[in-house]
Amino acid sequence: MILLGHGSGGTLTNQLVKTVFQEAFGNPILDEMLDAAVLELPKGRIAFTTDSFVVDPIFFPGGDIGKIAVCGTVNDLAVSGAEPLYLSAGFIIEEGFPLADLRRIVHSMKEAAESAGVRVVTGDTKVVGRGGTDKIFINTTGIGLIPEGRVLSPRRMQPGDAVIVSGSLGEHGLAILARREGLSFTTPVVSDCAPLQRLTRAILEAGGDGIRCMRDPTRGGLATTLNELAAQSGQGILVHEELLPLRREVVGACEMLGIDPLYLANEGKVIVVAAPDVAERVLEAMRGLPEGTGALRIGEVIPDNPGLVLLETELGATRIITMLEGEPLPRIC
Repeated sequence: MILLGHGSGGTLTNQLVKTVFQEAFGNPILDEMLDAAVLELPKGRIAFTTDSFVVDPIFFPGGDIGKIAVCGTVNDLAVSGAEPLYLSAGFIIEEGFPLADLRRIVHSMKEAAESAGVRVVTGDTKVVGRGGTDKIFINTTGIGLIPEGRVLSPRRMQPGDAVIVSGSLGEHGLAILARREGLSFTTPVVSDCAPLQRLTRAILEAGGDGIRCMRDPTRGGLATTLNELAAQSGQGILVHEELLPLRREVVGACEMLGIDPLYLANEGKVIVVAAPDVAERVLEAMRGLPEGTGALRIGEVIPDNPGLVLLETELGATRIITMLEGEPLPRIC
């Protein structure tokens, strides 16, 4: 198990770094074991992002805190139009945490990083006393390269643009809730946690300059992310309820629990706003990959109701979808 001495900077720390982290993430840059990673970057702009992960429970159907730490940061880079390159990984670990669980988490991070084509090149470990944290927290910071001439921004959104999602919604948030509360469903719900860089690359290749912007609908779900896009663009967004990709299991569970699936977190989906003349090409490219087989056009940008998101119901009525208020399901990532 993890001892306070593992965070002392001495022998135990060095053993932990070598036998757990370096063994998993070893690469020529990390193996230099310098105080800072020395990186070579191709010419161009970089995208730089950081995120901290405190998910509870740390192991859940479809992933764990390690997988989500890598995928979450990789995806923030990917939807910004960047090619993810490098990650840092910082760990805050509670005294007494099982070493076997740490190895399992780190191995999951290794697999996710390899799948995403990124390298973990630097990191840090701190150990706190029992009760000083809840098992383990992870911070990851990422750097990616944005090719010359590529600009993605909600400010580029125009009336008539297509709003596309890459697949079914709400699985991650529901999987976390089910594991946390000991719920079981006839058809198990598994987190969609996955890296998106291959999918976003295909989207950009198919849509070119017609891709206005992309976002991953994590905390706050589809509804909150669309509200952010509407506010940042100054445009209205209309979504058609009958086109929303929601699995029956998710809808049924949400009805039972009194939760709106549009506010549930996703960790392996992307929202794309694309010019109408490239929308079909983008959909075809997305559906050609396992990560995008369920891609659908769910709505469009409209000139009316600037800054608002409207939902056209199956009965033909229209209502406003607001941003998530409060935190109905904390610590989902």
